[in-house]
Amino acid sequence: TIPGISKLIIPPPRSLKKGIMWGSIGFGQTIMEKFQAAKDAGFDGVEVMSHLDRNEVLKARDATGLTIPSVCGANHWKFPLSDPDPAIREQGVAALKVSLEDAAAYSADTVLLVPGRVSETVSYDDCWNRSVEEIKKVVPMAINLKVKIGLENVWNNFLISPMEAASFVDQFKTTFVGFYFDCGNILVYGWPEQWIKILDKRLAKVHIKEFSRKLADTQGKSAGFKVNLQEGDVNWPNVMKALDNIGYSGWTTIEQPGGSTPEGLKDLCIRLTNIQAS
Repeated sequence: TIPGISKLIIPPPRSLKKGIMWGSIGFGQTIMEKFQAAKDAGFDGVEVMSHLDRNEVLKARDATGLTIPSVCGANHWKFPLSDPDPAIREQGVAALKVSLEDAAAYSADTVLLVPGRVSETVSYDDCWNRSVEEIKKVVPMAINLKVKIGLENVWNNFLISPMEAASFVDQFKTTFVGFYFDCGNILVYGWPEQWIKILDKRLAKVHIKEFSRKLADTQGKSAGFKVNLQEGDVNWPNVMKALDNIGYSGWTTIEQPGGSTPEGLKDLCIRLTNIQAS
């Protein structure tokens, strides 16, 4: 055991893969350096951002042997599909198309999309209707490229119950629209294992993130993320059991602080392995 590094627990025979999100690799200047850091830490793959240099990403993927399971849209906050301005929505659709093209180029099967944001100036029903209309424009492309659009709840005041999230996905009537589930984000609305049970086969990918209700209550909601994996309020054994029960065997990808050094990144990988074993 290395001081400061979590003790590794040998996992049961689950086929879950260990991924790390691009933003959680907190060191390395180049794409190649970040991929190599993830490789050295023990991860199986990297979820990259859209709109990167494709040639550089492919070089890094091939040199390290890592998989790219998914692509996170870089511009869905800048150009939300729920925006009142049709020109903004048009740019959001264009950005989503680039995400899908990136994913296809990397042999990834999923893109992450925040579908819209409810605010004082964007009503819930307008967010729903606009985002549905814009996503439908891109579904044929997703089907053609065989890349799933994974919708995520990121405190955007939208799709804040699992029943509603399931209904939103189902209206597209295709397996190429699913839900990208974040275990930490959802703790402010309920319990991850309940969402997983209800989302069931709609689950496209899973983000592994920790959250502390105590910190959120005492220091502000965002402070809830300032906690190490396995040291917050996500009940990881219940999450793993729920994933087992729906037959999920895909990627569990860390989106979590702590990976700003090689030791920290290794610690994240070990904690993820232990979570998978819980």
